[in-house]
Amino acid sequence: MNGRIKLIRKELGLTQEQLSERLGIGKTALSMIETGRTGLSSRNRNILVQELNVNPDWLETGEGQMFNADPHLSNAFAQRGEMSMPLQSVPLYDIEGTAGLVPLFANQSNIEPTSYIHIPNLPKCDGAINVVGDSMYPLIKSGDIVLYKQLRDVNDIFWGDMYLLSIDIDGEEYITVKYVQKSDRDGYIRLVSQNPHHADKDVAIDRIRAIALVKASIRMNSIR
Repeated sequence: MNGRIKLIRKELGLTQEQLSERLGIGKTALSMIETGRTGLSSRNRNILVQELNVNPDWLETGEGQMFNADPHLSNAFAQRGEMSMPLQSVPLYDIEGTAGLVPLFANQSNIEPTSYIHIPNLPKCDGAINVVGDSMYPLIKSGDIVLYKQLRDVNDIFWGDMYLLSIDIDGEEYITVKYVQKSDRDGYIRLVSQNPHHADKDVAIDRIRAIALVKASIRMNSIR
């Protein structure tokens, strides 16, 4: 895998200083990764996959396409510390119509969106849904739209970031948007609300049925 890190950097047209800054490590550490003297951390792998659009299968095996999107469209953004698509057409889904987050994530390519959101210079997103509930108020209120990037593995969580989650509660699917932090209890994560009226809650990891990183939100205001 380590030799492929250098290929990614060359394809993006980045110097070691630029990529190491993007990964939050020193230039010497990046050089050691590229030459195989040390391994790639799970955090750095997450940044390559989730923020730089690197194909995780290619990263692990060298098979398939290097990027999930054309890197030549994004070089300018990568060089200034971003990795955004100049213009995306993000599908907006109706959670009620898809019977929940789990079937949506499992069959997203076969589900017809209700609409599309077109926003330039936005990080790569898999889709968008409307939020229900006020646990993240005033940052996000009920009816707002959140744009997300699906996670395949709960172990890829960035602690402290905001996530869209599907949680099993007595056989019922509970969908929420929360900050996710480490719990003091093994096998658990801590869900933290923006709204001070909502208490923090520890949830067993094995109750998480689906999870996605919230990349952006859109406030829906009615003007009369």
